Amino acid sequence: MVVGMTSCNSKTNGNNTATSPQEEKFVLEKYQGQRLLVETNDNEPIPAAYLLGEWIEKLKGKRIALVGNQTSVVKTEDTVISKEWDTRDKLRYAHLVDTLLAHGIDIKRVFAPEHGFRGTEDAGASIKDGLDEQTGIPIISLYGKNKKPFKEQLEDVDVVLFDIQDVGARFYTYISTLHYVMQACAEYDSKLIILDRPNPNGHYIDGPILEKKHQSFVGMHPVPAVHGMTIGEYAMMINGENWLGNNLQTDLEIIKCKNYTHATPYSIPIKPSPNLPNDQAINLYPSLCFFEGTEVSVGRGTEMQFQVYGSPSLGKYTGFSFTPTPNEGSKRPPFNGKKCFGVDLRDYKKLDHLELDFLVDAFAKAPSKQNFFNPFFTKLAGTTLLQAQIEKGMSAQEIAATWEKGLENYRKIRSKYLLYE
Repeated sequence: MVVGMTSCNSKTNGNNTATSPQEEKFVLEKYQGQRLLVETNDNEPIPAAYLLGEWIEKLKGKRIALVGNQTSVVKTEDTVISKEWDTRDKLRYAHLVDTLLAHGIDIKRVFAPEHGFRGTEDAGASIKDGLDEQTGIPIISLYGKNKKPFKEQLEDVDVVLFDIQDVGARFYTYISTLHYVMQACAEYDSKLIILDRPNPNGHYIDGPILEKKHQSFVGMHPVPAVHGMTIGEYAMMINGENWLGNNLQTDLEIIKCKNYTHATPYSIPIKPSPNLPNDQAINLYPSLCFFEGTEVSVGRGTEMQFQVYGSPSLGKYTGFSFTPTPNEGSKRPPFNGKKCFGVDLRDYKKLDHLELDFLVDAFAKAPSKQNFFNPFFTKLAGTTLLQAQIEKGMSAQEIAATWEKGLENYRKIRSKYLLYE
């Protein structure tokens, strides 16, 4: 996490120590009247959330529900003077909830995706509803018993504001949450405003297209594994391609990023989920996530999540090993306490394609081919063909060549909804 972020849930000052209620109130008072919280820089992409002057007035006098998590922040360069410790620090990021409240916006409730509003829960862990401890605002989980807002949760809402950082992979579930939020907004007549954010993997598209019969929460739509769109563009595609079903159309407005193209590098300031701790993990995530459907660990339970892979059975890898133990975001990691032999990718190059060589090579070195894959692999791949191709002994290049026709059709669909070059 970037130090200096204040949040109704994450209360830290620049020294990573807890703030007092008095300082928390003082911080909120500093936001009054702010419009644009960060100077524009032609070389730096700016998420829409930072550009308050372009959207805050749209919310005045409206009843708001926010779909957000720990990545829903606004950047500011205000100097904060701590009354308790009499020190000065730069407050780099303010949580969107705090900022909205400071501008007098009426927030009825917050909807939280997988990993929860704080972004600390394990992958796949069911999240319960609750109240925010600082503001008393209800926090409604969209990754527990229900993945879609209920009618009564939107009856007193005029606008749903969506601000979550995505990483551009089909199986990253924030776009699945987006689907169900859009569906609920369409059904219950709530406008949806998306504060768009750059996609750190938006510079390429790759992978097999999901087949409808393999649709799940880790794959909702017929798109490739790496879709190459911002979350705002993706929402437009969901609407435009009638993927909500029953001819539903969401009343949708996208607030665009500034200084962003799909070729623009972007470093996410706050980790989007517990096991994507840095740029390298985000770079490798689309390629390594397929291992989640195999007997191979991707480093959950270490500080190298999605930057390594290995397992106790892969003794043919002799140059590197790691031993998972419980940590934040992985209370029960695969191979807990067991030495895993594998590959260290922390210095691997920036990718512009899905790197299948990792998967193909690990399968080749696995002593038991029959037990290498589990049923979750097909959900991640969106097709049974990828497993069959690997088991057949096809090379990564041969497999990738079979995706091209599907990718060509997808490029035509995608081009209709691009907001950025």
